[in-house]
Amino acid sequence: MKSLRKTAAAALVSSFIAGAAQAEISNDEIRIGYLADMSGTYRDLSGPGGLEALQMAIEDFGGSVNGKKIVTFNADDLNKPDVGANTVRQWIDERNVDMVTGMVASSVVLAAAKVVEQGGKLALISGAAASSITNEYCAPSHIHWTYDTFALANGTANAVLKDGGKSWFILTADYAFGHAMENDIKKVVEAEGGSVVGTVRHPFPSSDFSSYILQAQGSGADVVALANAGADTVNSLKTASEFGVAQSGQKLAGMVVFLNDIHAMGLDVTQGLMLTTGWYWDMNEETRAWAKRYHERVGRMPGMVPAGIYSATMHYLNAVKETGSDDAEVVRAQMAKTPVDDMFAKNGKIREDGRMVHDMYLVQVKTPDESTGEWDLYKVVSTIPGDQAFRPIGESQCQKMAPKS
Repeated sequence: MKSLRKTAAAALVSSFIAGAAQAEISNDEIRIGYLADMSGTYRDLSGPGGLEALQMAIEDFGGSVNGKKIVTFNADDLNKPDVGANTVRQWIDERNVDMVTGMVASSVVLAAAKVVEQGGKLALISGAAASSITNEYCAPSHIHWTYDTFALANGTANAVLKDGGKSWFILTADYAFGHAMENDIKKVVEAEGGSVVGTVRHPFPSSDFSSYILQAQGSGADVVALANAGADTVNSLKTASEFGVAQSGQKLAGMVVFLNDIHAMGLDVTQGLMLTTGWYWDMNEETRAWAKRYHERVGRMPGMVPAGIYSATMHYLNAVKETGSDDAEVVRAQMAKTPVDDMFAKNGKIREDGRMVHDMYLVQVKTPDESTGEWDLYKVVSTIPGDQAFRPIGESQCQKMAPKS
């Protein structure tokens, strides 16, 4: 692994030097494509709100880089891999898009990221969760920014295990993200001496979770873990509440829960829930100031995904400015050598496998009595340092850690 890192570092430096000699902005524009679920299960997770965060970054940058206009395109991928891949292919072939961001459903991301790699462009993935994106499916053409299943399982599962939850039942969305989440949960639980007594997979998306929750109750497991996201998680938790899962003594572990999910369900349903997040709007003056601006535009407080989209876009645009180029290899090399230090992350770093490593946060949902306002939903329990939150580089299966020369 050490030799692999040296090779990757050397390749990054050489590609940067070679590209810098030919630095230029193609088509005299920086072209960015925003791909996300704009109308379905993950709409509230990213969707139009993520696009607004992208526009905020562009406006804050002044709308241009070194005098070259920043142009955006956006599309609804409908959570369908073929739609996402075809959209990105069209953007690259017909519009010469330089960078694609947003990217939520992991199945869509894996398909679209392959097209990005083939086209020699760059993808900044902020919405998808599957840790396989920078593990077995890594590529020098994409960077995974906000969070992943390894970090979420590592943070939340460890906390629940320490609280006495030894036997687990996992309810899983039946596609790439859910499978990755399920595997990451199992590894954490078994490593800490717990056991997974049962699993069940549901179609993505689903609306009726009655039979799955009944199976979870029948398992007798201490913990019912939800390896799904978006509307699927909301519907799972609502069904679990209706069936009295928590009242019967089982713990609920929402492994991929977002601020908008908690807000939608209310504190009466979600109070006490432990979860892991990559960012929270009410952590400090800097996060609150940015969140206030976002709220004025969107009408709600941002979760970690819009914040990650803003951060990734600003880091990208700064790299374009510094290099004077929109060449994917040149820009990625500059991004990798520059720490991420903004309202989203402090001293974040982009690893050679494409994982942006930053601190994660274990939080607990407040009770109605503890909350002082509509969006005062979390209390931060602990900070998980980035090098502990994400998969260690020594355990990576990544075989393409050096970019193309």
